[in-house]
Amino acid sequence: MSDATPLEASSPPVIQSISIADVMSALKLGIQDFKAAPAFGLFFALFFVLGGIVLLLELEVMGQSYWIIPVAFGFPFLAPFLAVGIYEVSRRLGNGTPLDWAQVLGVVANQKDRQFPSIAMVLIMGFLFWIFVAHIVFMLFMGLHPMTNITSNWQDALLNQNGITMLAVGSAIGGVMAFVAFSLTVCSLPMLLDREMDFISAMIYSFQSVLQNLVPMLFWGVLITVLMVIAMLPLFLGLFIALPVLGHATWHLYRKVMKFDD
Repeated sequence: MSDATPLEASSPPVIQSISIADVMSALKLGIQDFKAAPAFGLFFALFFVLGGIVLLLELEVMGQSYWIIPVAFGFPFLAPFLAVGIYEVSRRLGNGTPLDWAQVLGVVANQKDRQFPSIAMVLIMGFLFWIFVAHIVFMLFMGLHPMTNITSNWQDALLNQNGITMLAVGSAIGGVMAFVAFSLTVCSLPMLLDREMDFISAMIYSFQSVLQNLVPMLFWGVLITVLMVIAMLPLFLGLFIALPVLGHATWHLYRKVMKFDD
């Protein structure tokens, strides 16, 4: 694929069956890509780290730092789209295209003229809907329950019947929504970078790939969740490593799952 030449309409992909071993292989390839071009991964991860720190500080000032939890649960709605630059680096490493900063950033910027704005709107709306749902769940279980400041005394606020039920229900709803977001984007966003295809078809193929490979894809989703949670704990600084590695690995997993005739 030439960066200067418009892509031709792509043929439908053939969804391949993969195993957990393929998932681990993609993760290893992701680590290799990060080692091969660490500056790019650190650059794109910087936006997440700074954004997370600014958001946390803003919530602290507002006395609502506890909202960082539902915001973190909404991460799957935004992370794949913002990782497109990392996908582009892996694409170039795979086909031997030079890693030039201007060209890489140019390819990322050019996505505004393709299908990315449309799927970005879907992801942003999903994220906002999750925040709305999180507020509703909090209100239903805690709105009429007298409690002290949740920020300074979260044990008394949450370690009771209402608080534990709220956390359980919220986690269940968040898990379902995260699974849907993951299923719709795990292959669609790399595909939209790699191929000329409408975003609805790309999301359908992505969802089908998850259903066809449910166990390995669930394993990949859980692995992403665990690594991202660990990475966000030390003031989001772990994202400098986790985000590039997982972004590169997602590209390689897409290449293992989706096969094209051309």
